[in-house]
Amino acid sequence: QVQLVESGGGLVQPGGSLTLSCAASGFTFSSYVMSWYRQAPGKERELVAAMTETGGSTNYADSVKGRFTISRDNAKRTVYLRMNSLKSEDTAVYYCKATHTYSGHQYWGQGTQVTVSS
Repeated sequence: QVQLVESGGGLVQPGGSLTLSCAASGFTFSSYVMSWYRQAPGKERELVAAMTETGGSTNYADSVKGRFTISRDNAKRTVYLRMNSLKSEDTAVYYCKATHTYSGHQYWGQGTQVTVSS
């Protein structure tokens, strides 16, 4: 059974940091591009960051460049999102997504809430 389970969300003050984790099971993790998306209330889901299968290439939304870092540990089948200098506009539900390199088949996690507020 395929599972992507996000964790690490919560309430943080502006300027603070959080690290999200996404633990994968049920598929060949090292064959998938891993991404983080987010969706704020009333807005469309948007790509935050992505990393290729071996971690050799990353991509970030302009709004998070220099503040967020995506990483992965293929041995642990886990992808991370380190978020620094958080702003109120980073408040959203954050989702993990796995995309197969060749077929494009996708899996999504259930999401974890991140709230940035004083």
